[in-house]
Amino acid sequence: MIDNLLRIAFEIKDAKKLKKNRAAGIILNMIRFNYKIFLLIIIFSFNSFADSSQILKSLEIEKDFSIEIFAENLDTPRQITESSAGNIFVGSRSGGTISVIDTNKSIRIIAEGLSNSTGVTYHQGDLYFSEVNSIWKISNIDEVLSDSDEMPKKVLVTNNLPSDTWHGWKWIGFGPDNKLYVPVGAPCNICNPSLEEKYNFDKRYASIMRLNNGEWEYVARGVRNTVGFDWHPKTNNLYFGDNGRDWMGDDMPSCELNVVINDNSFFGYPYKHSMDVLDPEYSKKIPDNHETFVDPILELGAHVAPTGLSFYDGDHFPTKYKNTLFMTLHGSWNRSRKVGYKVIAVHFDENGELLYQKDFITGWLQRNNGQEKVLGRPASVFQKSDGSILISDDGANVIYRVTYKSS
Repeated sequence: MIDNLLRIAFEIKDAKKLKKNRAAGIILNMIRFNYKIFLLIIIFSFNSFADSSQILKSLEIEKDFSIEIFAENLDTPRQITESSAGNIFVGSRSGGTISVIDTNKSIRIIAEGLSNSTGVTYHQGDLYFSEVNSIWKISNIDEVLSDSDEMPKKVLVTNNLPSDTWHGWKWIGFGPDNKLYVPVGAPCNICNPSLEEKYNFDKRYASIMRLNNGEWEYVARGVRNTVGFDWHPKTNNLYFGDNGRDWMGDDMPSCELNVVINDNSFFGYPYKHSMDVLDPEYSKKIPDNHETFVDPILELGAHVAPTGLSFYDGDHFPTKYKNTLFMTLHGSWNRSRKVGYKVIAVHFDENGELLYQKDFITGWLQRNNGQEKVLGRPASVFQKSDGSILISDDGANVIYRVTYKSS
């Protein structure tokens, strides 16, 4: 019901019609004037999530693989990373914490009181994690954890990122160049922040940047809302997902998988979406001398919401999975019939050329007699040092572990 009212509210532009549909009008006003209320509406529009045992029974995974619960009772777990000592760190979508799962599977909070602390990455012995406008670091994290049970001291890396919470969560990662990469989402469904006073004409929105000797430089622009990204193991090219805009209908525009061949390339937002969908408003404002738009290499489907992604370069899975990109599709929130809620495998050759994609794990979305039930929401995927992969689920508050059943 809430999903339908949300759709009606955004599609009705005539004020008189909104007055007639009082419920839709109320919701639209909530969205316009209080984004936090909008988030609550979205949260409560989902089914209550199942317990982990029920989820495992419902999941269908590629033949000869198995899936188990690695950790549970987490707080909306998102990005995952691992230290050289085997400690697993995980960010939180709404809990404001960073947690560690040690090699004995004990869970401990090591940072709290944060804002949208979704991103974590490990680099040269140090743990980095994100807030909306800040990046923090805990140096020598494994040594710190082994020496004391107290909350570790965090050191500020930067706090000059935009502070908008709409698409404000930040996955983070170090590239093959040892530089820190950070995305900055558009602070809206559709807008052009670099040309709008309300966003201070800030060109950093809708981009992926990297920190180079204390200065930010552009890797990709025209990117509405990328969450996960990773580098091809052979070519070192950066691949990233992008979430398509809303309120153009159930089936358009598609979410995307993109690759950066040349730094500072422009990927279309807000003028163009997916391969060839021109924005109904902003396509009329394309400057005459605008640079060429880079098309996605793969359309993932409208509203599937790609989040985490990770290239596989381990030895635990069969050889055909080398250079395969595993992606979590977090799932739609405003579509009349839900889509996503699965993990896909996108296969590439060693030169980074796309071969094909297929479902790898499904079952978080159940349909029965016309009814839909969401059991969980896969959010991030990470290759562990032993070659298995971990998948966070910020709906069911668990992390799964996927292994191959060797003969």
